[in-house]
Amino acid sequence: MTIAVIDYGMGNLHSVAKALEHVTHENVIITRDARRILGATRVVLPGQGAIRDCIGELERTELRGLVDDILTRQAKPLLGICVGQQMLMEKSEENGGVDCLGFFQGSVDRFPLDMRDEQEQRLKVPHMGWNRLTQHHDHPLWEGIEDGERFYFVHGYYVNATVDDHVLGTTQYGGVKAHVAIGRDATFAVQFHPEKSARAGLRLLENFVTWTP
Repeated sequence: MTIAVIDYGMGNLHSVAKALEHVTHENVIITRDARRILGATRVVLPGQGAIRDCIGELERTELRGLVDDILTRQAKPLLGICVGQQMLMEKSEENGGVDCLGFFQGSVDRFPLDMRDEQEQRLKVPHMGWNRLTQHHDHPLWEGIEDGERFYFVHGYYVNATVDDHVLGTTQYGGVKAHVAIGRDATFAVQFHPEKSARAGLRLLENFVTWTP
């Protein structure tokens, strides 16, 4: 039993792998070897930085087709993290507009620069820090995690999915309700960093490694 963290040069690979090792006895590997990824029982698609760079590196390492194949054939559970979530949408406003993998319908939009809270205090963009998550639909990965639990975020862009059934969790930041957890079939993807989200994040990873879609 192996969990493969896809190494295409972008993302917080070692922190994700260490967090997975903390919650499972399964073998956790960081790899860009297509055969090892295809042979794994579960796959994690991380991402960090600009989305054009992430898509570009996925193509440069010749792993885009492999990720597309895992998504469309649903051969194994896949967890997307941060930009790994954003890449699964149809398009992103970042970098002047980028076509993404298109597994989920919807877009990745920029937070308005003049964001304000209920007291009219200006909010920072990018959104960095802890924020509460509202569970929008039930899912096995929410087991043992209370609705309204706090997770750790670092993002200037947010997912806006157009299919309600795919939206599994949201967070409110200023006037924006961001779709920070989405899922379909054997794919689950989050904007927050579970590896940095203390107990709740580790529980989500634990649920992922025991999840049978």
